[in-house]
Amino acid sequence: MGSFKRLLVRSLAVGLTGCASVPGPSTGGITTTPALEIGGRAYAAEWALPVGEPQALLVLEHGFTRSCANLRETTRRIAREGLATLCIDADMAHGNPDLADAMAKALLGTVTLPDGRPLPRRIVVGGHSAGAAFAARLGWRLDAAAPERLAGALLLDPVPVEGFADQLRAVSQGGQRPVLAIAAAPSGCNAEQVAMPVLRQLRDEAAAAGHDSVTDVRMGAGSTHVDAEGEDSDWVGRTFCGTPQKVNVERVRTLAASWSAELAAGRMPRSQTLATAAERP
Repeated sequence: MGSFKRLLVRSLAVGLTGCASVPGPSTGGITTTPALEIGGRAYAAEWALPVGEPQALLVLEHGFTRSCANLRETTRRIAREGLATLCIDADMAHGNPDLADAMAKALLGTVTLPDGRPLPRRIVVGGHSAGAAFAARLGWRLDAAAPERLAGALLLDPVPVEGFADQLRAVSQGGQRPVLAIAAAPSGCNAEQVAMPVLRQLRDEAAAAGHDSVTDVRMGAGSTHVDAEGEDSDWVGRTFCGTPQKVNVERVRTLAASWSAELAAGRMPRSQTLATAAERP
């Protein structure tokens, strides 16, 4: 945790402190719910819903000092693959473990789709940057409470916190559940890809158990920590983490959408197919 904080603060803290309040683009295709109650507290939330009945729910959480507005087009792309997506506007410092714990209880209890329909049975946990640490914690809690509901994980340039490895190990269950991480080139914004050794270890453990379900895809030179945000990023993200290039944004979204579609359908994504769309050591 100490090294994560030092690296992140060095490159982000000066400019990102107010970023969560930066308005995003048009909300076309996004349903905003001003008061979703989680753990006795109201949170602003954004949903993207597919046409027809969703096959799964993806909780896709934004990064540290970012907001749901920064992931809008990415969530739209995933929703078009048949998933309902949910993002909560909240402080993601340390992955906000208390919120992740409360979210797990809410998803298994009171939360419904914004039109009142029940949530899909299959739940995918996901997040960008520190939101990926939130996702690992959320998945860990879901695995403990309702393992049959947890379908896998989607991590976009993850930045881990204390407990990340063990929590993600519970999500993977020795490779029985798929886990995908898409990593940008090393930088201060992703703590120099500090999450990748964890993913490699999980991949080796899954392979030892006869599974090819943990995939870490690394984007090439020129990729940035905010590629998952694309045009929904802002001057703060571009100033501190670099300007996303369209080709890299499209790669990330294509991978994220295709992976999500496979998980929603209950299929094991094809690692080699995923890897061809980017660079993997």
